[in-house]
Amino acid sequence: MAHPLPSAALHPVPAPLRHPPNVTHLISTATALPHLKQIQAQILRNSHHHHNHHLFQLLLYSLPFPSYALSLLSFIPADIPPPCQLPNKILKHLSRSDNPHKALVFFQAMQNKFFPIDRFSFPPLLKAASRALSLSEGKMIHGLAAKLGFETDPFVQTALMGMYAACGLISEARTVFDKMPQRDVVTWNIMIDGYCRSRLFDDVLVLLEEMKSSDIKPDARVFTTILAACSRVGNLDIGRLVQEYISESNVVVDYQLQTALLNMYINFGAMDKAQSFYDELKPKNVVASTAMITGYSKIGNLEAAQLIFDEMVDKDLVCWSAMISCYANSDEPREALEIFGEMQQLGVKPDQVTMLSVISACARLGALDKAEQIHLYVDEKGFGTALPINNALIDMYAKCGSLDRATEVYGRVHRKNVISWTSMINAFATHGDVDNALTHFRQMRVENVEPNWITFVGVLYACSHAGLVEEGEKLFESMVKHYVIAPRLEHYGCMVDLYGRAGRLRDALEIVESMPMAPSIVIWGSLMAACRIHGESELGEFAAKRLLEIDPDHDGALVFLSNIYAKERKWENVGAVRNAMKHKGVSKERGCSMIEMNGDMHTFLTADKSHRRTDEIYAKLGEVVGKLREVGYAPNTNCVLVDLSEDEKKEAILWHSEKLALCYGLISREKQSTIRIIKNLRICEDCHDFMKMASKVLDTEIIIRDRTRFHQCRDGVCSCKDYW
Repeated sequence: MAHPLPSAALHPVPAPLRHPPNVTHLISTATALPHLKQIQAQILRNSHHHHNHHLFQLLLYSLPFPSYALSLLSFIPADIPPPCQLPNKILKHLSRSDNPHKALVFFQAMQNKFFPIDRFSFPPLLKAASRALSLSEGKMIHGLAAKLGFETDPFVQTALMGMYAACGLISEARTVFDKMPQRDVVTWNIMIDGYCRSRLFDDVLVLLEEMKSSDIKPDARVFTTILAACSRVGNLDIGRLVQEYISESNVVVDYQLQTALLNMYINFGAMDKAQSFYDELKPKNVVASTAMITGYSKIGNLEAAQLIFDEMVDKDLVCWSAMISCYANSDEPREALEIFGEMQQLGVKPDQVTMLSVISACARLGALDKAEQIHLYVDEKGFGTALPINNALIDMYAKCGSLDRATEVYGRVHRKNVISWTSMINAFATHGDVDNALTHFRQMRVENVEPNWITFVGVLYACSHAGLVEEGEKLFESMVKHYVIAPRLEHYGCMVDLYGRAGRLRDALEIVESMPMAPSIVIWGSLMAACRIHGESELGEFAAKRLLEIDPDHDGALVFLSNIYAKERKWENVGAVRNAMKHKGVSKERGCSMIEMNGDMHTFLTADKSHRRTDEIYAKLGEVVGKLREVGYAPNTNCVLVDLSEDEKKEAILWHSEKLALCYGLISREKQSTIRIIKNLRICEDCHDFMKMASKVLDTEIIIRDRTRFHQCRDGVCSCKDYW
């Protein structure tokens, strides 16, 4: 960790050293680098018989500043031996520091000064090599240990094992292990940990059996190591075998082992077993409770996560952050922000991890006013200089409908990484600005920032929503051939969407059939949506049925089939599909629109009459419809695929949730400001035409975020260019 460099006012220059014994006290009380340098200068100016002793003492106290400590060696004569064990103390400290490679550099300087080397020098050196993953230097140290006769020392052998295992040479580690005449529990644990790191779990089980037959009995730490590795790589079978062995061996289950067992169940999604295990923990601990909250978050059980959170007496920052993340990642952003508010009221200070979850919640909510408040908080609390925070802010503003603010944050980032570029490209893509998306992608390559697979999802998405088929084809080919990025489902989905939107449905089907992996729900859904746009009932029915093979209860596919039959007026088939949905308990997702007004979010469903200003909203709707009809608006009832009369269809379509949200915005805003609406579904053709015409007739900018993109309506024109 970097240490602050205090000003001279905080650390005044000490008085000239007239009494050498005082130097010891000065050195032992110094805590800042400038102070140490000042003491060094006075030691060198006041040369006396304690000169070298004080330099060695200064060297020991300068270890928090490794570069300075190394420079001190140049002032120590080569023929002066250091105090006993000083070199090993220094090596031990540096091997544990944030930069373990400094220990290896210091060792080289030690050799140049002819400092003594003994068997205690090698464990910290090998530990430094293993932490720095420096295999070449580790082998050189091994060779020196053998040359000096320390290769058979048990401490050196244990360190050699750890070094080889950390550097991935598990066979070399095993060779050292097999040569050891005596092995303690630490030695066995290092070897088992090495096999776990290399994912050689069969060897782990064999080694456990060998350990059982030896005089050394496995302890909780050994099993904690194995279970933690099983959780990381998803090997539940080995985890179960280890759990059985724990029960058979009557191993004392300590805090770490309890946590490892709990995490194993959670990581495998076995929340029933995790809950049973958690219920038996006495006393409960914050780490276990936080792990349970995270586990329930992964499977979407917010109620269970909230229950555990509410039962906790002592909540730390990690726990609060986990709960905020739980809601932010489960499409419950308002609850996430409410919990953040509670956390602030209790005086718990957030960290960067917390703020990333809060920013993510704002992005999901789509409320620009709230986003701006959070941005102010970020800057006030000093988080605004962190690159991950700025990348998240770019994404947040883009999803809140403010491309200008996203661009502003992006422009302030001096050292952009691939996430910065990708976030901005995705922002342009979702806002329909394909030209800027492609321009930034090209500029990214000019500045030698390598795009990743997510970057290509962004530019392919931009092409698909702008109808740039040839450009999309070139980008896909470049991704595979030039950047050697293997296409994922997301890329194939973009290509299916690209061809489908352009009406090239056979090309889209060819992509689906030639994919090296099984098509997902999203792939079949993209093809199905393209067939709906272009009225291709036969292929659309085929895609919907393939989708239902993967997910028999998929509401979108069932509704699509019902709509196909409704268009063809096959009302018996419509009834059959609807009855099947009713029997399965599947219902079509209701249209829902939200609008932020004066810091509050207002939600509207189709034909909603629950709002306190319902009468005013519907009166305004009638007024707006009247004005639009004067310029040629007529409800497009093709979107209503139920068996109703034409008048009933017209009434139903005029009550869509985004129209109600628009009218609430019109009667509630204090000035001629932009109206921003968030829709949970794809906007229908009638509402799209309605919003375009309203933006011109009412001289109002209207921005709608639907399920997949933004529609910025201004002066009768939409940013999507009617291609969505």
